[in-house]
Amino acid sequence: MSARHIYLDHSATTPVDPRVVEAMLPYFSDIYGNSHSAHSFGQRAEMAVEDARETMARVLNCKPSEIIFTSGGSESDNLALRGAGWTRKRADGRDHLITSPVEHSAVIRTVAQMAEVMGFSETILPIGSDGMVDPEDFAGAVTPQTSLASLMYANNEVGTINPIPHLAALAHEHGVLFHTDAVQAGGQMPLDVQALGVDMLSLSAHKFYGPKGVGALYVREGIDLLPSQSGGIHEDGRRAGTLNTPGIVGMAKALELAYAEHDARVAHYQTLRDALIDGVLARVPGAHLTGHRTQRLPGHASFILDGVEANMLLVHLDLKGIAGSSGSACKTGNPEPSGLLVAMGYTPEQALTGLRLTVGMQTTEADIDYTIDVIAESVEKVRALA
Repeated sequence: MSARHIYLDHSATTPVDPRVVEAMLPYFSDIYGNSHSAHSFGQRAEMAVEDARETMARVLNCKPSEIIFTSGGSESDNLALRGAGWTRKRADGRDHLITSPVEHSAVIRTVAQMAEVMGFSETILPIGSDGMVDPEDFAGAVTPQTSLASLMYANNEVGTINPIPHLAALAHEHGVLFHTDAVQAGGQMPLDVQALGVDMLSLSAHKFYGPKGVGALYVREGIDLLPSQSGGIHEDGRRAGTLNTPGIVGMAKALELAYAEHDARVAHYQTLRDALIDGVLARVPGAHLTGHRTQRLPGHASFILDGVEANMLLVHLDLKGIAGSSGSACKTGNPEPSGLLVAMGYTPEQALTGLRLTVGMQTTEADIDYTIDVIAESVEKVRALA
């Protein structure tokens, strides 16, 4: 079995599409003005930024003015939570936040900070064994003091997709603002904010073949945000800082391509994902799928592997040229059990055995066949060493 180089960690980051690189290049050396400068150099950069905003608005089915450019998904999450949370608290005293234990740390830690030092209260919803939020649990958690709920569109670790339109509708019945972290969903799931019914939505370009270091936050018109980053009047005073013109151009191009090619990409992802899931479950004794079997991201496969410490398995896979990731929170040293898997009902011991493999545009059927063979062989070796 000859070694290959197979990247199956697309939920962590994706390679930048060459077409995106080509679109970005002029804005590094030719059209390099500050988009807030009044001269012609700045005006050309501003035109590129506003064209990108319009492109993204078409994909999201919103107004260009409802898009704020940020440095990535984490900043978008922070701005949504602190910005809308503080404004709502100041306006009408509502200071209760709702989220779940399976959110990205940019949400979980921000909510915790707001509760610990900023005078908010929080409710962390239970989740089912498939990693999904139950709308009845959500409705039961809402109080007259609830101002904002933040629940992710699709989970990064187990791929489960939440019923966002239903949850957002429940929130609005009680006057609650609804934010969703759509970082993992970007490029794979529909992003029509009218159909989703959300008030705010976070994206990060590097999850859909765009550059790192740039993201966006959709904010429905009429929602006032207290900036979490103060300074100049960029982004209508909602987010200070000189705009990353090349990154913004690249993000818009990547998003445009992702949805122009959406059906073909998703069909490719799903075919390989299902082959990977079926192959691992058939070839590896003690392998269990985590997350929802069907309501999951098209390119996402995740497992619990009985008796196999995930980080040890990842070393074996890497030696065979396969890049994956662990369900564990740490990469080296003494790994902690995945908090998400524990919240889903797995034991701490099982939560140390999580494996996530996520396919991409360049992944082939031959890659999947090779990966299944290597996992079966490596699991056997790791168990023998235990």
